[in-house]
Parts: sequence; structure tokens; C-alpha cells
Amino acid sequence: MTERTGTGTATGDEAGIRPPLPPFTAHTAEQKVRAAEAAWNTRDPERVAAAYTEDSEWRNRDVFLTGRAAIVAFLREKWARELDYRLRKELWAYGDDRIAVRFEYEWHDDRGRWFRSYGNENWEFAANGLMARRYASINDVPISAADRRIAR
Repeated sequence: MTERTGTGTATGDEAGIRPPLPPFTAHTAEQKVRAAEAAWNTRDPERVAAAYTEDSEWRNRDVFLTGRAAIVAFLREKWARELDYRLRKELWAYGDDRIAVRFEYEWHDDRGRWFRSYGNENWEFAANGLMARRYASINDVPISAADRRIAR
């Protein structure tokens, strides 16, 4: 069966159906946030990218991407630089097919310097529950290893 997503065509076999589906409630929006947090904490680019439409549009800081292949490449590079990455997301607001989150994550570079990154994301979903758009604004703050607060 083929579904119209608004940003292309997706089938259950090719792009998957990713419940919960829009329109969102407070409960289902929270489920989406928890699922995203769990996937990103695997640091598995293919697993993370599978939650996005084939033609998903991203803005991550000053980087603009389109499509799963670009997302996978971006995430591989990100997690090669941002070591021991751990993320926490919080539902901020939701609408029928949109969710806004605030987040923070901690990581260190290859020289052992620790950072906490803070940000906001705006998500828009296709009818099949895959994310069609992700816009992220992020700031990094240097921290000491002793100041870490996101446990493994």
C-alpha cells in the first residue's frame, strides 16, 4: 500500500511506518521524543536515519542536508568528532504533525575536552510517522569531566 506523505511517496516496505502517527497527542508526542532519544544514543547513523523520509530536509547548526544518505554521512562525521556522546531530549510543544523539543548532550573531542551542547529542534512528520523536516539550533559550552550530568 502506498501513502502520500506530502514530501513524496512512501510505502510500508520501503520507508516503513513509524508509529506513533500524526496527529499527535501529548502522550504520542512524548513517545516520539523518547524513541528519538533512544535511537540517537545508539550513535548508529543508519538506525537514526531510518526514522526520516527518504527526502527529509535538515538544518543542523549551519549545515543544510537533504535525504537519508546525506543524514547518514553527516552523523558518521559527527560521531567521529563527538566522542562518548550522550543525549537527553524534552518535549517542548506539539501540534498535529509537528513536535518541538529542547535537548542537551555531552561529548568530548579527541583531546579529551568535554562539552555540553544545548539546543532546540523543530520536527515535521509525514503521515507514515517518518520525520520529513528537522531544524536544529545548537550551542556548545565547554565543561569539565567532573561537571558531566548525563550518565551513561
